[in-house]
Amino acid sequence: MREKKLYRIITFAKTTDAFAFEKKSMAEKLPGRIIPLPVKISAGCGLAWRMTEEEYKNYRNQITGYEGIYTLEM
Repeated sequence: MREKKLYRIITFAKTTDAFAFEKKSMAEKLPGRIIPLPVKISAGCGLAWRMTEEEYKNYRNQITGYEGIYTLEM
């Protein structure tokens, strides 16, 4: 069984917001990736950005344009 880790899940109100964040993240070399919205979270669109807790601590000042930020063990 795979060991679970803490992740920050960043949600978006609209799909276009999620794709704009992905484009910005690639340009600014922010770690993480787009994932389907976990069923434990109810949010505006069906996409989210996932990054580790450590990555979030290092890059949190660069994160904008989101609906909510959650911590999940996955």
